Amino acid sequence: MYYPDEVIEDVRSRSDIVDIISGYVTLKKRGSDYQACCPFHHEKTPSFHVSRDKQMYHCFGCGAGGNVYTFVMEYENFSFPEAVQHLAERAHIELPQSELSGRDRAKEQYKNTLREMNKTAANYFYYLLTTERGAYAREYLAGRGLTQDTINKFAIGYADIYENDLYKYLKAKGFTDDQMKDSGLVDIYEGKGGRDKFWNRVMVPILDINGKVIGFGGRMLGNSDGVPKYINTKETDVFDKSRNLFAMNIARRSKRRGFIICEGYMDVIAMHQAGFDNAVASLGTAFTMGQANIIKRYSDDVYLAYDSDDAGTKATLKVISMLRSMGITTRIIDMKPYKDPDEFIKNLGKEAYEERIDNAITGIEFEVRTISKNYKLKDPQDKSNFANDVAKRLSAIEDPVARHSYIDTIAQEYGFDRDSFKAAVSKFGAMGITADDISAEADTVRAKRVEEKKRDSDANKTQKLILTWMVNEPVLFDKLKNVITTEDFVDEDHRVVAQKLFEQYDAKGKVDPAAIVNVADDLEKQHLIAEILQTELPFEMSVSEKEEAINDIVKKLKQESIEYRLSKCATDPVKLQQLIMEKAGLSKLYISL
Repeated sequence: MYYPDEVIEDVRSRSDIVDIISGYVTLKKRGSDYQACCPFHHEKTPSFHVSRDKQMYHCFGCGAGGNVYTFVMEYENFSFPEAVQHLAERAHIELPQSELSGRDRAKEQYKNTLREMNKTAANYFYYLLTTERGAYAREYLAGRGLTQDTINKFAIGYADIYENDLYKYLKAKGFTDDQMKDSGLVDIYEGKGGRDKFWNRVMVPILDINGKVIGFGGRMLGNSDGVPKYINTKETDVFDKSRNLFAMNIARRSKRRGFIICEGYMDVIAMHQAGFDNAVASLGTAFTMGQANIIKRYSDDVYLAYDSDDAGTKATLKVISMLRSMGITTRIIDMKPYKDPDEFIKNLGKEAYEERIDNAITGIEFEVRTISKNYKLKDPQDKSNFANDVAKRLSAIEDPVARHSYIDTIAQEYGFDRDSFKAAVSKFGAMGITADDISAEADTVRAKRVEEKKRDSDANKTQKLILTWMVNEPVLFDKLKNVITTEDFVDEDHRVVAQKLFEQYDAKGKVDPAAIVNVADDLEKQHLIAEILQTELPFEMSVSEKEEAINDIVKKLKQESIEYRLSKCATDPVKLQQLIMEKAGLSKLYISL
């Protein structure tokens, strides 16, 4: 559903950002703003600022920022229409049934069609499991120890042995070949009709965090003959594997501490049946930062229950480093002598698994035990190298109490001289070793930072600063009316913001920064706009100091703009002459406040 601009603005203006964000994090008033530790990344010193005057937020640590819509979308993993509906309901605003047109209407209807098709397929699979045709699947599920209550809870179903059974059923329900193909449920062959993606499989619906069916996982029954045992729906317009977790719609409401992350959905189902309803799993892909962000919204504690084989160990190490970068504490559940949670619980029971959870070791302890296998600890030099490797990891721990506790425990376990080991940790700490430096994701993190620095070039800094000045000192709109134009903002993102600010001031004699954020259709650009508009200036300045600062920045903006335009009109002598004269006139430019 899409809503008219006036409706969107009405909902936003009646949703005070301080009140909304206070429902998620504890805000403390600092001057005219409110501050908190950022809910989108780990930090101990608050860098998350919320402005009631501007109705915006911005984190000066991770760059997250925007208006009240942006916050709800990021925190709740909502689409924009869902954010509008959520805030409208909270503000007791009745939304109109808006008429859509063109591509927006088609896009939303398309997504609704895919969701409806997934729901229809889920109901059909669930029905088939109850029929005579589903007898073998029921035997398989009984053999896995699943109760009828569990089958009902997860709406587990059965895809028939006929390879076009679902195709014919959906066709009879009015869905087209193109729609079925795009849903990932059916492969369409020209002149031959459809072939089901899932057949002769136990079917597990995959729900998003709001409980809507977005895809399926299928487990082959009998001899697979080279066919993959487990397959998932391909990514579609409603199914993004990297931003969803299996059973998260249930686990987020669990009373248990944190989340237990497993490798597969059958492990999750078995764990929920045993009472561990905080278990989730990734969806046929490696764990992603998008999934880590979802976890972070609900808890800072995670238990990892990956398979105990070599592949599972490698995956565990990677997830530990990813979650650490988000400020999430990890503990690893030891499932030996069994491979996975399902096998463990079947053989030793719920109480034994509960005990393993209680005795789970921390992510750091697991890393140390794992890397110790790469060293010959009876060799003095190898043991020294191992100690330095571990010291680097411990030096990145910010909490001094936790760091010293690890120093004591590890020194005792591996026979290190405690004082020497502590000195090594301190040495690496003084060198500025961080979690990023020891993370398996370090290269990705550093590459992202380089890209961010590249984006924030000197020219962009000038454009951002002048916009910040204008938002904080609205009198500048009149003072600069015939001095700078949108053409002077050579970066497209900054030019769009400038144009919207000029339009607001011309129409109302004032600016409303929060109303500008949603001109950007992706979160990265919304963060950039928020940074521009939310930055505060040092107002402990005299009028003469302000005049000097604004004249310097305006002249710099004009000079960079002129030089940019000069580079684009080398073959136009008239334009060149005009720009050269304009540049020469900068020395006489002076703005008086």
